[in-house]
Amino acid sequence: MALAKILWVDDEIESLQSQKLFLENKGYDVQTLTNGFDAIDFIKENFIDVVLIDESMPGITGLETLAKIKEINAQIPVVLITKNETENLMDEAIGSQISDYLIKPVNPNQVWLSLKKIIDNKRLVAERTTTAYQQQFRNLFMALNSNPDYNEWMGIYKELIYWELSLQKSDSPEMQEVFQTQKNEANTEFFKFISRNYTDWLKAKSDNRPTMSHTLIRDKVMPTLEKGVPTFFVLIDNLRFDQWRAIQPLFAENFRIVEEDTFYSILPTATHYARNAIFAGMLPIDIEKRFPQQWKNDDEEGGKNQSEEEFFRAQLKSMGESNLRVSYTKVLNNQAGLDLVNNMHNLLSNDLNVIVYNFVDMLSHARTEMEVLKELAGDEVSYRSITTSWFEHSPLNQALKRIADKNIKIVLATDHGSVRVKTPAKVIGDKQTTTNLRYKHGRNLNYDPKEVLAFRDPKEGGLPSPTVNSSYIFAGEDTFLCYPNNYNHYVNYYRNTFQHGGISLEEMIVPVVQMVSK
Repeated sequence: MALAKILWVDDEIESLQSQKLFLENKGYDVQTLTNGFDAIDFIKENFIDVVLIDESMPGITGLETLAKIKEINAQIPVVLITKNETENLMDEAIGSQISDYLIKPVNPNQVWLSLKKIIDNKRLVAERTTTAYQQQFRNLFMALNSNPDYNEWMGIYKELIYWELSLQKSDSPEMQEVFQTQKNEANTEFFKFISRNYTDWLKAKSDNRPTMSHTLIRDKVMPTLEKGVPTFFVLIDNLRFDQWRAIQPLFAENFRIVEEDTFYSILPTATHYARNAIFAGMLPIDIEKRFPQQWKNDDEEGGKNQSEEEFFRAQLKSMGESNLRVSYTKVLNNQAGLDLVNNMHNLLSNDLNVIVYNFVDMLSHARTEMEVLKELAGDEVSYRSITTSWFEHSPLNQALKRIADKNIKIVLATDHGSVRVKTPAKVIGDKQTTTNLRYKHGRNLNYDPKEVLAFRDPKEGGLPSPTVNSSYIFAGEDTFLCYPNNYNHYVNYYRNTFQHGGISLEEMIVPVVQMVSK
């Protein structure tokens, strides 16, 4: 491992030779200079891991040197060494982004510990994380192979996300590869689990099935309502659990998280089906029967999610809750987001406010269409990063901050997640077959039954029949469905893009989080 390079700047450096020797014996490469001007020139020309600066030097002070160093490279850690313990000096130093400060006379071990903390901290954390995951690997493996039920699957997925986010910080490609293999195995088993159990859940009573899209409002939103305390049901479209975990610290600044839970999106894990099911409180087959004019199948013209508010009000009425004061706001673009910010205080007089925010879905669709976004969101790490950056600067974040000091409740959820697809599978169908990459429906579909979950009778999956003899198929794991014509072009175009509609942990097990004002 390369020696860490230290620059020590002190006008009395001659008296610190024993300290320099001590650090060199500990494995550091220590350069010394006697004034700030030379230090600034040195840093312009050389790579340095940490700078130690004496505060009181003739010519240019330590704090002035520090400011110039940060102009050259804001990332260089600087330790200020001073005789002066006055509070305003400390405040100024900390405000200038020092990494540590030491009071003279300094003890060699003190300096060593400071350097160790700065340089080795990241490596030590990474090593501890890697070791902990190695110990946990077997437990996860055993959990996957012990026939987990729907609750245990939610626990397994949460644990996988915990390790994915932890290992992201450990600079260990080998360990990340091991983790990815384990996550792929989990998705293989999860696909089998859903294939065996999904249709039974649709018939089961509530205690024998998980909370799903069509029971989300009944199970998770209505129980939070409390007289005199407005509840905001915020649905961010297409938000995976790992993306929630990435933006969770931003929520935690203003709200107390009471419960972080997950639920199962229905199939297809696509906005048209899953979100309509959430607001109607019904499976798609029942929505089509109850609202034949409003339900549109995939191949019909027009927007597929334009009746959500009507569905929602009908669901409230069926629960005997039609007297509630309710608002419904859908944000499809930035202007609508800014309008929401300005209207937040008016919503405080309602019992329940629904806010549907579409940004993440636009991002993931654009991901396949725009080369810029292909660069920006090329893998899970960057997808999480771009989501965090979006939310931090979004009108939604501003809107929620506006009411953070009021006595409110928030239920945050999504309609479905997405998965990065890597493995193509051929499907042959007639002209009426839908174009979705993770699910298809049509007549005379020809496919490898090992690669998909098929509902030959759509009723089995709680789905309408767009035409006589229609069947639905759903891709599992990281598969995407392609037609044989122009096959290689589409395979190359869509591989490594984020898609939804099928069966994976990332698409089906999604967040529902309760928060209250701090």
